[in-house]
Amino acid sequence: MPNILKLNAISPVADKEFPAGYTFSDSVKDPDGIMLRSFNMHEYPLGDNLLAVARAGAGTNNIPIPACTEKGIVVFNTPGANANAVKELVICELFLGGRKIVDAVEWVKTLKGTEGISKTVEKGKSAFVGHEIVGKTLGVIGLGAIGVMVANAAEALGMNVIGYDPYLSVQGALHLDTRVKTADLDTLLKESDFVTVHVPYTPATDKMLGAEAFAKMKDGAVLINNSRGELVDNAAVLEAVNSGKLERYITDFPAEELIGVKNVICVPHLGASTPEAEDNCAAMAARELVDYLENGNITHSVNFPAVSAPRTSEARVCVMHTNVEGAISKITSVISGANINIANIVDKSKGDKAYMILDLDSKPADAVIGAVSALDCVIRVRVID
Repeated sequence: MPNILKLNAISPVADKEFPAGYTFSDSVKDPDGIMLRSFNMHEYPLGDNLLAVARAGAGTNNIPIPACTEKGIVVFNTPGANANAVKELVICELFLGGRKIVDAVEWVKTLKGTEGISKTVEKGKSAFVGHEIVGKTLGVIGLGAIGVMVANAAEALGMNVIGYDPYLSVQGALHLDTRVKTADLDTLLKESDFVTVHVPYTPATDKMLGAEAFAKMKDGAVLINNSRGELVDNAAVLEAVNSGKLERYITDFPAEELIGVKNVICVPHLGASTPEAEDNCAAMAARELVDYLENGNITHSVNFPAVSAPRTSEARVCVMHTNVEGAISKITSVISGANINIANIVDKSKGDKAYMILDLDSKPADAVIGAVSALDCVIRVRVID
């Protein structure tokens, strides 16, 4: 039975998702699967038996994805499992952005031990006047699981919402409140009083919000970042808040240059820090591992395509291969050449990589699997009885 290594403390909810016979602990040697949260795997050895890595969370920059892909190791994440937790924090930050609550609370702390606190409060509260969010416009950059939930919640709170996502999925569109408008990024920046960003960090999104983007925004807009610190140019943020171009910057990713700066609120990476979110992520990651190890099905992988199929015959062969012309025919020719009937086949690609599930009427001999493995287009082959 499979052995699963956990490289971080994982919610015990995950234990319930593994069938009897699985070993799931932090002392497993030569694991079939790995589950982790923030552990840095970039220097971690990738054993020959390792089939999958599951991140109990959305971000995977702590995992050596190219190295895993080269060895045919599927990397899973759990998009949407912590979406509600992040959504709630964003809604909280909308109020913090509109009202000077943090500054006001810090000021009240200085009054301890003084006489006439009530009179002092009444006299001093005018320094912390803020504005309501009702009727204001929120721009949501990225309409994935979190962005859609934020957009819908903001609409329910009486805000006007503009969304931007050139890769909006059908599922995301179906869940999006019909009152949410969509627009290009320039329009969103120009019309929004608040902007919140919910996109993954990639080379293309590195510092996507900097001086050029701020110049397009309203004077006194509020920027909220709960996705990745690298999405925002911190040097440009400092200039923007000092000039008043940005009324406030709120981020879940503190940085040395941001801490203690007036009109910058640094939250200590609390987006998914709820027991509910940790439970959801752990359970989802465990289910992904089990379905892949037992059935070869892939869902929510960052390096291989999503491919799932019900078991229809005696043997299943799963083949990872490069997405090149003729690869499918080469693989199926080896199987058919061994007089084995292919009862069902599913093959999908993701970039330059592809994944095939073959349900066969009989189990192939080791020599047949060896011949498939030897094909120059094949990365890894696995037989599931």
